[in-house]
Amino acid sequence: MDDSTRIMMIFGSLSAVLAVVAWAGDRRRHHRKDIDRVGFMPWTPIFFWSLLVAVLLLGLSARKILGG
Repeated sequence: MDDSTRIMMIFGSLSAVLAVVAWAGDRRRHHRKDIDRVGFMPWTPIFFWSLLVAVLLLGLSARKILGG
């Protein structure tokens, strides 16, 4: 495995972790008790973009590893 594949796997994994954190934050915001405390983080776009990056980077790294 070369360095570019390793970097793609690392950043893809970090992006997947960020997507899980953003999903949990968005879920927490939608199920809050006090409706007036909305917060300031845009969890939905953070989740979308981090999941997109994770899928692309991990997919490309898997293709590079399995495809040769």
